[in-house]
Amino acid sequence: MPRVLVVGSANVDFTVALERLPEPGETVTEGTLLVARGGKGANQAVAARRLGAEVRLMGCVGDDPSGREVRAALAEEGIGVEGVVATPQAATGTALILVDRAGRNQIGVAPGANRALTVAQVEARAEDFAWAEVVVASCEIPLDCVTAALALARRHRRTTILNPAPVPRAPLDRLDLVDYLTPNAGEAARLSGLTAGEEAAADALVTRGAGTVIVTLGEAGVLSRGRGGSHRAAGVRVQAVDTTAAGDAFNGALAVALAERRDLPSALRFANTVAALACTKRGAQPSLPTRAEVDRVAR
Repeated sequence: MPRVLVVGSANVDFTVALERLPEPGETVTEGTLLVARGGKGANQAVAARRLGAEVRLMGCVGDDPSGREVRAALAEEGIGVEGVVATPQAATGTALILVDRAGRNQIGVAPGANRALTVAQVEARAEDFAWAEVVVASCEIPLDCVTAALALARRHRRTTILNPAPVPRAPLDRLDLVDYLTPNAGEAARLSGLTAGEEAAADALVTRGAGTVIVTLGEAGVLSRGRGGSHRAAGVRVQAVDTTAAGDAFNGALAVALAERRDLPSALRFANTVAALACTKRGAQPSLPTRAEVDRVAR
């Protein structure tokens, strides 16, 4: 089985489906509520696990009922949660999500315990980095923890993926530790300081040290530049219901594909399919497809 270590956040998500998204100061009513689990790290871990990988997650939740529920649900998925610590100093991370009829969303996050993860706690799990084939990190945890995780992965010669979302206020200075950087178009523009196009932004980030930059473009697919060559993969047409966690689905799937030693074009096609399928159901983790669902589409 592919072995994937995810270092990132774990949240509780409150999703309200509405006919349309509200304007500033406006209330839109008659929505329906879905309470589920989310957080970029947990979503990526669940995505990889449902695609057949052996997965471990490293993160921090609150020492509260939500944190215990999140941890138990991840363990029930078959994910190793020994690296998910609990803190009494902050509540479990919470996301408030609005989704319109076309699947577009607005998201607000209270990071809570996710920000309480420490470098010492990351470094204490060195055996997880030695175990993994691919290490995935994202930016809903402290940036020094992200850097520590990437450095440990590099020390053990593991493949690294950094999903730079949300884009941190501090600069990402250690892109040399990143084998695959996976921003969306807006994130690539903010990170590079360029608005002239996705290819120019990707090339600028490669120049700053990233091995390969993969820019996700939603229904338009994905492009990659850098050490892995220049590639484009078309989007997969689906009837979008909710785009929440599509990017996390892509990153979890990319990690699995790379651990399976697929070439990059094949890995991009696989990850695109998984991300598209995640848009066909409501919620973050409830939307993440199984390997059997992906294989039916890919035939």
